[in-house]
Amino acid sequence: MKVIDTHCDALLKLQRAQNGASYGVEPLNYQNATELDTNFERLQAGNVKVQFFAIFILPNVPADLKWQHALEQVDLFYTEVLKNPKMKHIRKWEDMDYLKEDEIGAVLTLEGADAFGNDLMKLRTLYRLGVLSMGMTWNNPNLCADGAGEPRGGGLTELGIDVVKLNNKHKVFTDVAHSTVKGFWDIVEHADYLIASHSNSRAIYDHVRNLYDDQVKAFFEKKGLIQVVFYPSFINGTNQATFADLIKHIDHLCSLGGEKFIGFGSDFDGIDSYIKDFEDASMFPNLINELLKHYSEEQVKGFAYQNFLDNRPK
Repeated sequence: MKVIDTHCDALLKLQRAQNGASYGVEPLNYQNATELDTNFERLQAGNVKVQFFAIFILPNVPADLKWQHALEQVDLFYTEVLKNPKMKHIRKWEDMDYLKEDEIGAVLTLEGADAFGNDLMKLRTLYRLGVLSMGMTWNNPNLCADGAGEPRGGGLTELGIDVVKLNNKHKVFTDVAHSTVKGFWDIVEHADYLIASHSNSRAIYDHVRNLYDDQVKAFFEKKGLIQVVFYPSFINGTNQATFADLIKHIDHLCSLGGEKFIGFGSDFDGIDSYIKDFEDASMFPNLINELLKHYSEEQVKGFAYQNFLDNRPK
């Protein structure tokens, strides 16, 4: 069964290896580097049909270098990920419908507005380069909003609202995965295209990165997608989780009306602990087989890819 995965951090890993080359670190080969959970061979083995690749700027990068860091990751997306002719850049949502049997779609996303600061020309440039989904923050605050780790807990600024409106204009998802509670509600109010690219249920495990039930219900009412994340810290708060632990989140989200709005957002290459028997993208069939023990084939197809295709921007 094919899979759509809406979050990984392979570009950051590729960048860090490239920037470490002068210190004796070998650049990573996207085709088969074992350091990459989502290398091409693993995506192929896991039957991943579309992989989203996040541009993510580490919070310790100085402000005047953030745009350069973003462009380096975009460049690696073009020169390394897309170097393989079977990796096809998804520049418009409908491009997913034209992938050949042996091709994998690659979607560029932005995790946090830090990359462009308050320069909307830079944001428009990222749209032109192919960004189709944007999280306003990571865990730290920026000029658009506070992130989930900011004790102040503020919502969107006026600039942030303007950015959401630009996302709407360009049919770009606004991602709430790292939003504060206040920021979440601001985004729900203003965004036409909603996604939580890698988030779980706070009722099942109370973590600041997960969503409360009232948030979940409001999201589903606006046809927002919640893509469950595979990081044990967000599943059960330990260093290892099981498929049964993850299914508790899926069950609960379904009970709140989410059967047609749930998908997968692995966070592979951004996590350092894993679900048992699910340590990289090649192991997606293990998850699919486990889900088929609990849900119908139609439901599992929905979670794996169809819910996303049905609710992407039109």
